[in-house]
Amino acid sequence: MNGEMVDISTRDGVADAYLSRPPGQDGSHPGVLFIMDAFGLRPRIEEMVDRIAARGFVVLAPNVLYRAGRASNMEMPDLEDPAQRDPFFARLRPAMAELTPERIESDGAAYLDYLGEVASPPFAITGYCMGGRVGWRIAAAYPERVAALAAFHAGGLVSDDEDSPHLSAGAISAELYLGHADNDQSMTPEHVAALEQALEEAGVRYRSELYEGAAHGYTMSDTAAYDEAAAERHFTELFALLDRTIGG
Repeated sequence: MNGEMVDISTRDGVADAYLSRPPGQDGSHPGVLFIMDAFGLRPRIEEMVDRIAARGFVVLAPNVLYRAGRASNMEMPDLEDPAQRDPFFARLRPAMAELTPERIESDGAAYLDYLGEVASPPFAITGYCMGGRVGWRIAAAYPERVAALAAFHAGGLVSDDEDSPHLSAGAISAELYLGHADNDQSMTPEHVAALEQALEEAGVRYRSELYEGAAHGYTMSDTAAYDEAAAERHFTELFALLDRTIGG
């Protein structure tokens, strides 16, 4: 694959990112912004990005937690080993807390600007776990630039906070696909119902589906939550969304 690490200048610093282009194809291609889960840029993310790029897309996966350091400094440990897991999460939690809505919007503009230099608009976003929430905020902040948003085993899209993502459904013009994990405490059936109601009231084009039996994190083959059938279903739905909204 034509994958490489690149740096993206943001208002607050420099975000490292993985960029992948369609193999053996010249010319302009539609762009996809890939928003990682909390475990960061790593081989599994690069593998997923490359698979999407092979369909004819330029795909950019930024290290959205760059304020805590480059991806190479936040390598995912053996999550089954408490001696490795606990210190990792101790670093991870404050890094996630730094991703305020304002910072996500500012970073999102930089990511889309960079994508615009290497791909043709409009763009699509696909997000995983916390990346679904980050992608939602970017799509709501820049509706004229985002034609599609996919979120898989996303958490925190509905909360009691006054800035809960679902309250900004009316700002989104993208077509949405939501693939919810089963028995997910970060996105319960009540949360899903509230999200769907907000989308209905806002007139957003969307599909919202439960992946029965698939745990939170089902797309990530380097975690215990991985579900191969659910992960393949996710690719099928993602490619269908991309093909009908931005082409490939």
